[in-house]
Amino acid sequence: MSNQLEAEKRNHRKLGQELELFTSMEEAPGMPFFLPNGMVIRNELENLWRNKHQKAGYQEIKTPIMMKQELWEQSGHWDHYHKNMYFSNVDDQNYAIKPMNCPGAILIYNSKRRSYRELPIRFAELGLVHRHELSGSLNGLLRVRSFTQDDAHLFVRVDQIESEIEKVLALIDEFYSHFGFDYKVELSTRPEEYMGAEEIWDKAELALESVLKDKGVNYQINPGDGAFYGPKIDFHILDSLGRSWQCGTVQLDFQMPQKFNCGYIGEDNKLHCPVMIHRAIFGSVERFMAILIEHFAGEFPLWLAPVQAKIIPITSSHSVFANDVKSQLESAGLRAEVDYRAEKMGLKIREAEKQKIPYMIIIGDKEMENQALAVRKRKDGNVGLMSIQEIIERFRKEINHR
Repeated sequence: MSNQLEAEKRNHRKLGQELELFTSMEEAPGMPFFLPNGMVIRNELENLWRNKHQKAGYQEIKTPIMMKQELWEQSGHWDHYHKNMYFSNVDDQNYAIKPMNCPGAILIYNSKRRSYRELPIRFAELGLVHRHELSGSLNGLLRVRSFTQDDAHLFVRVDQIESEIEKVLALIDEFYSHFGFDYKVELSTRPEEYMGAEEIWDKAELALESVLKDKGVNYQINPGDGAFYGPKIDFHILDSLGRSWQCGTVQLDFQMPQKFNCGYIGEDNKLHCPVMIHRAIFGSVERFMAILIEHFAGEFPLWLAPVQAKIIPITSSHSVFANDVKSQLESAGLRAEVDYRAEKMGLKIREAEKQKIPYMIIIGDKEMENQALAVRKRKDGNVGLMSIQEIIERFRKEINHR
């Protein structure tokens, strides 16, 4: 099959509809509605994100979606980004709906006096942001107007910059390896419209380049594509068709902490300004989901599959037992559904295959008598008779080897 035909077959909008993952509505253009199946995938991704960040020493925060316009003027977003922002007016006060999470993280940092002993401080946020994209450019979950950035903002001392960026690179590698993604790395340098002094930019670019060289990372220079407040390292993941998707980013920012008068008391008892590292790994949860849908062609690994097992009773007399099997699987933390319809077995199996459900459990008289269930794996066919406990163990083993 040609790459183009294969890409059409994997189109995330088509699969999103067929597998009932998400939908778009004219009442909210570019703002996706997540259906129950899609929420399972989304929650699994967010659970993985929380788990890995907690282990890596991050603290989770949540900042408001709407904040006063002056904040965005102070941060520089107003000058560089206001054409892409949404606004509101409350009590004769102008507000902006956040297009980025960084100013909120800075306000939390500034909410108390900080000491050098606390640094690095690593704030992580699954932050909902809104950006005005042209209606003609909207594309399923890939190009949207509202999305959740898996952001983190690290406040570090100058002497901690390189070691923290090394840790961030290791965490990004851990995430992408988890999904089996290869990736390419780019160093994006000062854009035409930038904030701050050239020598600070040179210092920041040198720091990022030095970490990439020390770690032996192959990278390309992407001149002029940095953020307005600092240079960045961009990560492009490669999917199963070899297509490249820009996801993760690590940005080094000397500017914004100065603009907001961020400070910490140093070992010398004097006030110092921290450096800020902005970074995202999924990029956006929505976009990463779109990439995964296309990468797996909707055939998700067991841990991500919205329904992990479809239980198919042969006749209505097997329904009570089927329901009992479902309850036991759910008690073990697994996701199962029963197909109670009075349809032929062949049809039920074909439909479960079409829904790309990883496992089917068939229940008839023989299975009820022996308390041994006939298990079918998608594409592999019958995998034998198993007790409920054996099924649970098999599923857990497959999930743990993700």
